[in-house]
Amino acid sequence: MARELLGKTLVRLLGGESLEGVVVETEAYHGEADPASRAFHGRKNYNAMMWAEPGHLFVYNVHKYWMLNVIAHVPGGVGGVLFRAIEPTRGVEAMMRLRLMSGVRELTSGPGKLSLALGITREINGCPITAPDSPVHIFDAPPVPTYNTSHRIGVTRDLPEELRFYLPGNGFVSR
Repeated sequence: MARELLGKTLVRLLGGESLEGVVVETEAYHGEADPASRAFHGRKNYNAMMWAEPGHLFVYNVHKYWMLNVIAHVPGGVGGVLFRAIEPTRGVEAMMRLRLMSGVRELTSGPGKLSLALGITREINGCPITAPDSPVHIFDAPPVPTYNTSHRIGVTRDLPEELRFYLPGNGFVSR
């Protein structure tokens, strides 16, 4: 699902405004066999959402920043997709206020930046991403014609597969 999210529009409804951006970078995280996954050490209170029904948000904190994920796995499985970057398309002024900045380029180019710009907090953990009235949801789009892959960023113990997906040449990709 990490690849399929590329090119779709991520929508955050916040304070009567719609903050939107095209998904340009994601990372996939598997279950207990993935050393970089929140599920690696088994089911705990802090990571129980990894076992939830696909299509729900999983929000957790890393180094004082909220990480926005959607649960994605096969039936009976465990896994999720981290939203790493979006290209802002609507509500840019509100995003800049939330980030306390005036430039657009660095606004959402990384998972912590993205979450700050969209006002992501733990309060939306567990919300469905498929409902149009959900605080965060996805607008569909045709599949992107091309994308690149790489190993995940900031991961010290990674799987052999390249699980980071991004749009080549897009200025909002984090690296």
